[in-house]
Amino acid sequence: MPLRRNIKTHAILAFLCLLVVAPLGCKGDKAPEKPVAQETPTRKSGCQSCHPEVRLDASHNLACTDCHGGSPTGTTQEQAHAGLITRPAHPDQMQKACGTCHTRQVNEITASLHFTARNEVNAVRTAFGAQAPLASLAEIPVLGTITSPLDLADDLLRRRCLRCHVYTSGDGYPETVRGTGCAACHLAYGNGKMTSHAFNKSPADSQCLHCHYGNFVGADYYGRFEHDFNQEYRTPYRTDGAETRPYGVEYHQLAPDIHQQKGMACIDCHSGAELMGGHSAAKGTSPAITCLSCHGWRKGLPMPLSNLQVEAGQLVLTTRLTGKKLMVPQLVHPAHRQYEKKAHCTVCHSQWSFNDQGTHLLRTDTPEHPAWARLSVQGSREVEDQLNNPTPQAPSLRDKITGASSQSLWLKGYELRRWESPLIGVGPDGRLQIFRPILDLHLSMTDTNNKVIFDNVGVTPQQQRYRPYTPHTVGKAGAFFSERLKPNLPIETKHE
Repeated sequence: MPLRRNIKTHAILAFLCLLVVAPLGCKGDKAPEKPVAQETPTRKSGCQSCHPEVRLDASHNLACTDCHGGSPTGTTQEQAHAGLITRPAHPDQMQKACGTCHTRQVNEITASLHFTARNEVNAVRTAFGAQAPLASLAEIPVLGTITSPLDLADDLLRRRCLRCHVYTSGDGYPETVRGTGCAACHLAYGNGKMTSHAFNKSPADSQCLHCHYGNFVGADYYGRFEHDFNQEYRTPYRTDGAETRPYGVEYHQLAPDIHQQKGMACIDCHSGAELMGGHSAAKGTSPAITCLSCHGWRKGLPMPLSNLQVEAGQLVLTTRLTGKKLMVPQLVHPAHRQYEKKAHCTVCHSQWSFNDQGTHLLRTDTPEHPAWARLSVQGSREVEDQLNNPTPQAPSLRDKITGASSQSLWLKGYELRRWESPLIGVGPDGRLQIFRPILDLHLSMTDTNNKVIFDNVGVTPQQQRYRPYTPHTVGKAGAFFSERLKPNLPIETKHE
């Protein structure tokens, strides 16, 4: 018994010794090899080593650095992005980047109505007291202190209204994000991001709608009329999380323009010569197409558009995007001859028009009032994010031209939003025309202490709130077209 106990004890001690000695190794054993450090592989130089998805079109198969700058030999992000120009097509950069090859186009577009927006800007500024017109939206004064209705209007334009212009990349909704400068039209965007780096000479309508959405010409071509901002008028109510506001506000689907139904794109009528200034840019005007340019064309007259031609005695339009051929119907109804000099075509042929009356805009430093909860959809992602998710910081809006932020928000609401019964009046040329209350604006302002600085400042006289325009809602005139004409014709012509 004692012998067995000693053997067992010695075995346990030997085993414990083995556990202690084995990890240390015996004297004379080879020392364990040190682990070899893993070297970080060197990144290949060149932009496409990190951006392999970028593909250019054949006409712009250039080195990325030709437009974007940076260093093609950099092997780290910091090295490769040294001196990077993220938006070479931006108006501040386009002359150097795009103008190197497209000198004439860049020079002409910077003077065009489409680029400068001077007609729209001057209409608003004149309504609030401006004495001299501006050549471009970039000339709108930057103000530190608001002391007059015109100052208030200038602040409104720079910080709330001009988010559609090419100085910005649009708003933060899925279908309002786009490029800047030349890229706004010529690089495809969708669902909030660039979908292709191939430049499009002929942009699709989706490009136009990145700016021409809401209750403005462009959206109406597709039959879209924006819902009211008040929450009880915005439907459908979705519970599946699906996006119902690709353009910022839900919209009613009304009748699209007959030209859109037939397959015509925006650029089939609005050519590059019109949109980009053409040869008339130096004079400050752009050639524009009218209804009678095509539907009143006669043999011997110049062709109003390059995609028009005569085939088998008929005027035919070839669509620029799809190549579809469409016969252009000519005027045959006797009413055209009777009223041609008395009314614009849209007076009879517009199926509906924009009629947003009483647009109220408030500049405030304290937007937390409970009443705004019912108007939490504002058609501006920047405003909505602050209105719906208040932060400790003071509210602010970016200048849409310079990008600089300044304090206060611009909040918006309407008295009435309707599309029925187009408003008809006598236009500047003496003919009947469709009007819209685009300048029925009412501006107010409160300071940080909620003191009212300006209260409901509107455009006077009231008639100046209405301006003629061309609805893109064309369709058949119908049997009751005269009901639009006769009540609005001057007295001396009613009995003709």
